[in-house]
Amino acid sequence: MTINHYLTTFAGLPVLGAQEQSPADPAAVTWRLEMEDFEADPEEFVAEFERLLERTGPAGPTALIIGEWGSAYERAFPVDLLVGNAARLGGLRALFIGEMSSEQCEISWIQQGDITPLLEAFPALEHLWVRGAEELALTPMRHTGLRELVLQSGGLPATVVRAVGACDLPNLTHLELWLGVDQYGGDARGDDLAPILAGRSLPALTHLGLRNAEIADEVAAAVAAAPVVARLTGLDLSLGVLGDAGAESLLTGQPLTHLKTLDLSHHFMSPEIAQRLVDELPGVAVDVSDKQSEERWGRFTAVAE
Repeated sequence: MTINHYLTTFAGLPVLGAQEQSPADPAAVTWRLEMEDFEADPEEFVAEFERLLERTGPAGPTALIIGEWGSAYERAFPVDLLVGNAARLGGLRALFIGEMSSEQCEISWIQQGDITPLLEAFPALEHLWVRGAEELALTPMRHTGLRELVLQSGGLPATVVRAVGACDLPNLTHLELWLGVDQYGGDARGDDLAPILAGRSLPALTHLGLRNAEIADEVAAAVAAAPVVARLTGLDLSLGVLGDAGAESLLTGQPLTHLKTLDLSHHFMSPEIAQRLVDELPGVAVDVSDKQSEERWGRFTAVAE
């Protein structure tokens, strides 16, 4: 996916544009909340939030995407606003915080904060997406409702990666981490992924994305021997700098023939080894599209700043 185009569906529901008429059933769509003025005051965002609650009824939205909340490049998303209104958001099952294009705010400038209170306040939340990792924090916890967790970043801190691995998420089926680059805070290494790759706290996991990684070859080597892989149907190492060394790890590691999908798009593999992956996994939908060249700029992730 590209971060410069808004989602048209989220959590299986069509996204309602800001100017579209309210549907007969407020729970049948994903609502989008966004400030047109990127320097809007916090009070203006609160007022827009109140208007959203009025439109969505006593249970609030089922699915909610939040874009620009006002000066997102310097002011963290107001988690307390949602937590303080948890009783009015009883129907909330899906939440995406920070869906902004690079024209609105570069991904590595988006200020976040501690998302633990959100998970504590919404035990029935099933889908949580967060874009931006500046000051992002998570305390290890148990959450039985969560089915999907997506953290998109130009650089995901190792502290957050380790916290995800230390969480007890018994019903999580989809985990996607954009690891990013060290220049923008992505300081995680293979060892930080070990608890996730062991899979003990993620017994239901069927799709794992370790995307946009500057350490893609190191990630591939760790994945090649990871216990969690045996139960996956989808593995996504796309958007990063995967090269021949990482591909060799995948080819010589544990069998991957049980996968339905293996996404390696945006890569630096040679044509020969990319074709080997396709040929040696004939029953798997292997995506080796979007080959990049390192001749001019070296290797680079698809999303950084």
